[in-house]
Amino acid sequence: MQQHLADKNIALDLVRVTEAAALASARYVGLGDKELVDRAAVDAMRIAFQSLHIQGTIVIGEGEKDEAPMLYTGEKVGFGDGLEFDIAVDPIDGTSCVAGGRPNGIAAVGISLKGTMFNPGHSYYCEKMCVGADAANVIDLDAPIKDNLEKVAKALGKKVGELNVFVLDKPRHDQLIKDIHKAGARVMVHSDGDIAGALMAIDPTTDIDMLVGIGGTPEAVVTACAIKGTGGQMLTRLAPKTNEEREAIIKDGFDLDLIRSVDDLVTTDQCFFAATGVTPGELLDGIHYKGGYAITSSISSRGRTGTRRYIQAWHDRKKLSKMSTIEY
Repeated sequence: MQQHLADKNIALDLVRVTEAAALASARYVGLGDKELVDRAAVDAMRIAFQSLHIQGTIVIGEGEKDEAPMLYTGEKVGFGDGLEFDIAVDPIDGTSCVAGGRPNGIAAVGISLKGTMFNPGHSYYCEKMCVGADAANVIDLDAPIKDNLEKVAKALGKKVGELNVFVLDKPRHDQLIKDIHKAGARVMVHSDGDIAGALMAIDPTTDIDMLVGIGGTPEAVVTACAIKGTGGQMLTRLAPKTNEEREAIIKDGFDLDLIRSVDDLVTTDQCFFAATGVTPGELLDGIHYKGGYAITSSISSRGRTGTRRYIQAWHDRKKLSKMSTIEY
């Protein structure tokens, strides 16, 4: 019973953490300053964590302590009582989206029981392929993209030409995009935000059928917390961009050829995820203001039950400003 109550409270209260980060950073949408966006989100997220009755350790944060004064890897967060958790934060996934006023900027957090979350060490990039439950068992990171598209289309009861594939608009994906087009599928390019892309790929309410490409390794772990319990799948493989990153990964003892699934990234179903939109997107709306209220759109999920909640909240900015040091 105690375990059940703890799970229930964490699943819902985690949304307050991402709401705080989203509301604080939303003040800087479209102003062109990525550092300001990130700083506001980090400050607000750290304060919000203090209200959670957990003993949390940041496994994936803003960097090492000497380069990240808050939410650094190894930092302790939470009220200091309750269960012990590993925590992966992405205060803003898509800082460029928020700073530039573009879609799909979100604040995101994933947590799992202590000792169950993959720590990527010095790995910053990995290959990713993500699909929803209906196609979870047919994807293969070693197979050509054409073969994967054909299998995913068959699993979804679609033609390849009807598939919508999320790909980050980066030079490293030029050939991938050409190959997807050659196979006949549609490419939906986005400048940033592969957590948002993966959420869309596993969510049946969106038009995105698949995410593929190279994105952030830390973001992959955050995403894994969201996928657990949904039946969806994400396959990953470390993909260092520089010789320095490659050497650091090998020194950490990681196998560069190993493919990791969601269950390898988070080894328990006692995990939770929350995200709040900052700028409008296909899955989560951005922050809107009406009178004295700020309106947020969030998603919360719990790995053990697979329950996903879509939450719209109206925040009274005047009352909140009296209760918190966070600027809303």
